[in-house]
Amino acid sequence: MNFYKKLFFIFAAIFLLNQNVYAKKTVQMPPVTKYPDYSFEFVGRDKFEGFNRKMFIFNQKMNKYALKPLHIVWASVMPKYGMDRIQSAYTNIEYPKRLVSTLLQKDFKASGHETLRFLTNTTLGLGGLYDPAYKWFKLEPLKEDVAQGLAKCKIKQGPYLVLPFINSTSPRSILGSLIEWPLDPSMYIGSPITAAIKAGLIINRTSYAQPVIKLVESNFADPYDIAKKIWGLERYIKENNYDRKEILELALKECKELLRQNETNKALNIGDEKMQSDNLTVDDAIKGYTWFDNIEQNNLDLTNKNLIPDIILDDFNPQCPVTDAMRTALFNSEGLANKSIWSELSVWNRTFEKKIKTSSVNIEEKRDDYKFKYIMQKDKNSPLVIIYPSIGEGITSHHSLVFAKMFYDRGYSVAILGSHFHWEFVKSLPEGYRPGVPAQDVAYLRKATQKIVEKLENKNDCKFSDKTLIGTSFGAFATLFLADMESKENTLNISRYISINPPVELLYAVNVIDKNNQDLKEHPIDIKKRVALSASKIIQLVQQKNELKQEFQIDMLPFNQDEARLITCFVLRQKLSDLIFTLENTKTSKRTDVYNLINNISYQDYIDKYLIPWNNYSIDELKKSTALYSIKEYLQNNKNYKIYHALDDYLVNQSQLKDLREYAGKNLVLFDKGSHLGYLYRKEFKNELLKDIIPVSKELSSQ
Repeated sequence: MNFYKKLFFIFAAIFLLNQNVYAKKTVQMPPVTKYPDYSFEFVGRDKFEGFNRKMFIFNQKMNKYALKPLHIVWASVMPKYGMDRIQSAYTNIEYPKRLVSTLLQKDFKASGHETLRFLTNTTLGLGGLYDPAYKWFKLEPLKEDVAQGLAKCKIKQGPYLVLPFINSTSPRSILGSLIEWPLDPSMYIGSPITAAIKAGLIINRTSYAQPVIKLVESNFADPYDIAKKIWGLERYIKENNYDRKEILELALKECKELLRQNETNKALNIGDEKMQSDNLTVDDAIKGYTWFDNIEQNNLDLTNKNLIPDIILDDFNPQCPVTDAMRTALFNSEGLANKSIWSELSVWNRTFEKKIKTSSVNIEEKRDDYKFKYIMQKDKNSPLVIIYPSIGEGITSHHSLVFAKMFYDRGYSVAILGSHFHWEFVKSLPEGYRPGVPAQDVAYLRKATQKIVEKLENKNDCKFSDKTLIGTSFGAFATLFLADMESKENTLNISRYISINPPVELLYAVNVIDKNNQDLKEHPIDIKKRVALSASKIIQLVQQKNELKQEFQIDMLPFNQDEARLITCFVLRQKLSDLIFTLENTKTSKRTDVYNLINNISYQDYIDKYLIPWNNYSIDELKKSTALYSIKEYLQNNKNYKIYHALDDYLVNQSQLKDLREYAGKNLVLFDKGSHLGYLYRKEFKNELLKDIIPVSKELSSQ
């Protein structure tokens, strides 16, 4: 079949599909659930779920045993510089498909932009090996494909499909790929040498999917569902051009203008303000406020001696607590390699992340082994830091890696555990175990920690000279409960405990999270558009961070309060989804019923359905046992711990912080701003934290 016949059949397929689209104008109604079903929102009803799941498993095995080993060999033979140049050249020769896409969209400005980039990079960039169009002339690359153009032509997406070697697609995407096929100049080169070159191009290009595959398979209880969400979200962003730089630039401009107005209105003398202390309700906590211009409205009492901040973040530029908390997503990763494909795959890469090893211990017989990550110093007897991450985080948490690097550089070996609210932890405990009661969770967490320490000491024939435990958020909460347990019966010999933004009352924090979700439901918004815009901004910010490296500064985030709450709720609901998916232990290949259940459960519903009946607790008993007040005696009588908190953390209220100040005294370090973990990247926090790290290292180095 010659080229023209192929082209004829392609356009015939377009015509028939288009006719079918307009002949059947059926509207898929979303299932009625308490919370959005994002899989349905972005890909519609999964008509072929049984088949798709089988194909997904097949593709996972093919990737594990065939594609990934090939990519590892490729990345080990080809240097990072070579991989990047090849990818750049391949992107350049894909110009025809991007041109056709922009023309189908009638976006002639983008067509001219792409043409100018192609001509510049083909000539000055040596055939596209380099990108002078961007580096010299600031012509941003566009990520266009023909499926975007087909979407603009009113061709429907069709049902979600998983095919051999293709984890996510749809009839429209397949049609777009068929049209792109004759637009690829390399298709017309047929000599053996050029065929080998093209094979190298394909291997190089497909290797760039490995980090996403790794993310999906290693972090989520149901990789199929999250892969479907990611694909649907990505397609929606592309088809609406939300990945264009103008989206981020406009949002940053609006935020800068808002901050400028806040600075203008900030002329207030705290000493002259008539402010009285009061307890913040859940409604107050989720309202969101900038620290200066709404301080009186929220009755925050800075003059109260119990709430004087210990550290002032002068140039923090607060937006609102939920937005400020998101700054931690861009936590400074100084010393960590950028996530290049080469660093992910090459056996020659010796960056810090590659040095970290994975091992496992068995907590409960006949249950899955529990995985952990670790890295040892050359001196095996060096001190050890143990890291507990935030709620629902696994052993690959970015926070954990940053803290691991910080401690490792100062002479510590490191052991990283996952959250005890994470699905992998549950699979290692007795069947049907429901996490959420601190005393029970921490008992198992303590057992896991002890087994990990023993395994590392036995394997390396050493004895750790000192042990430090550090936790963030929910992990910080567990850190303090474990400290209390160890004060009564010392089994781990931990000398210091570092707790960063622990909730004071767990049920209060749960109510705040659920209130955020409920408010979004009661005030309807275009959920697809808002999620997609917010996700696009995050992606672009991360890309900027990777490109600018040490020049990147987090002065503000391009999110308003509703967008920040939407993102936060999305992340937290995914963590709850993973947990419930694991607890329900559905065996069938079709999981629709499970997600109907999941999308109707709040965190409070989780407590009512799973915790209270299983433990035979009343809600009052649970409230008492899930608050730091239950370990008041430990906090008052011990000095081997440090708590870091912020006055505007939206998961606590002022009354709780006052109690914490009363119990902990100087063991509590309060920041005036930063919300929930939003100050972790700040040098003020790092310098304060290093005070707990450096003395041990100095002492050991002098011996």
